[in-house]
Amino acid sequence: MNINPEPQISSLVASRIKGQPLPGGLYTRSDVFQAELEVFFYNHWIYVGLECDVPEPGDVSVIDIGNTSLILLRNEDESIRVVRNVCRHRGSRLLEPGSHIISKLVCPYHQWTYELTGELVYAPHMGLDFDKSCRALKPVNFRSVGGLIYVCLSDNPPADIDNLERVMTERLRPYDIKNTRIAYQTDVIEEGNWKLTIENNRECYHCSANHPELCVSFFEVDFGYDPAVLSDEDREIAIQHGIRYAEQTKAWEAEGYPSAAVEQLSGNATNFRTQRLIISGAGESQTPDATAASAKLMGMLTRKDLGDTHLWGHNSWNHFMCDHAVTSMLIPLAPGKTLVRTKWLVHKDAVEGVDYDLEKLTNVWIATTDQDAKLVARSHDGINDPAYEPGVYSDFTERQLDNFSTWYVERMKAHGY
Repeated sequence: MNINPEPQISSLVASRIKGQPLPGGLYTRSDVFQAELEVFFYNHWIYVGLECDVPEPGDVSVIDIGNTSLILLRNEDESIRVVRNVCRHRGSRLLEPGSHIISKLVCPYHQWTYELTGELVYAPHMGLDFDKSCRALKPVNFRSVGGLIYVCLSDNPPADIDNLERVMTERLRPYDIKNTRIAYQTDVIEEGNWKLTIENNRECYHCSANHPELCVSFFEVDFGYDPAVLSDEDREIAIQHGIRYAEQTKAWEAEGYPSAAVEQLSGNATNFRTQRLIISGAGESQTPDATAASAKLMGMLTRKDLGDTHLWGHNSWNHFMCDHAVTSMLIPLAPGKTLVRTKWLVHKDAVEGVDYDLEKLTNVWIATTDQDAKLVARSHDGINDPAYEPGVYSDFTERQLDNFSTWYVERMKAHGY
């Protein structure tokens, strides 16, 4: 029996046609998944958490990505550090994934002990001439971008993280993300490829039919539209909406709130987009009635009309509003399995039941994430079907998917695929 061998990864990458989704094997194959971990999660900057994950000295957050485990911690001098979760003796994991409070990092295997700086201070029975100074925990390149922690596991991280830091440090300053706390967190396992999770997030072609909660605070015209099929009335609504956006963006920027879209997509290593969006309805926040969920606003803000500053990259999406923020990151677990971790942030002094109602705070994005998980699973099932072949993106509603697929191909080729 003749069995045709699977094409090389590079052949699959090269076969992608602009304006179309990726070939099916790039979503489903195990060898592709391992290559992507190396390219996109070990050699590019990825979002892994927040400074407020570790608010006090000795607070630790452990994040596993592929076969890599990272320790995000706050040192005794209040500084942030990220180190590898690998003992320098025989490689044992020091800590399990999740949150911890410690005074020192002690390996449970043979009790090698490290300061929060990563310095090895105790290695029993290793002899008087044993040099502890060259056995510190391995540090990881990281940046705190306005309180968001990005890491790169490569020794040669892409330098264009500087652009993200420059743009977002200014945009996030009013929200004072470093002085927030996590009001709620969810982990959702999506039964689909990580790229499908990102692609689903980067378009709202599907939103009006699938996200009733989210649509309360979003304008449908922002989802994209084909002007040729609009009625005269709807076309005029779209035109007036565009005028309003231009005027509101200009007004926000004149008041010191950067708002215009900034995109660093194909042609770059570090992929991100940000823009301040107008919130529909009551115009305050992404809640069931579009009013603020927390009476205690973020940072030093005193106004509720600053819209939604959104930011996304290739493993995260974030929404920063007057009263709270929602940050989401994804971690690929398998070719058809992706962890989506979502955190809701409020002012560090906001009190649940006094300043905010937790259900109102979390309702929209809990519902939206669950709805998206079902859509991603359906998409992954379809791509696994032998009948799948790449379709065609809409120029009006899926431009960012074409951008993402183009960027994906560029980065795979840059790493030899």
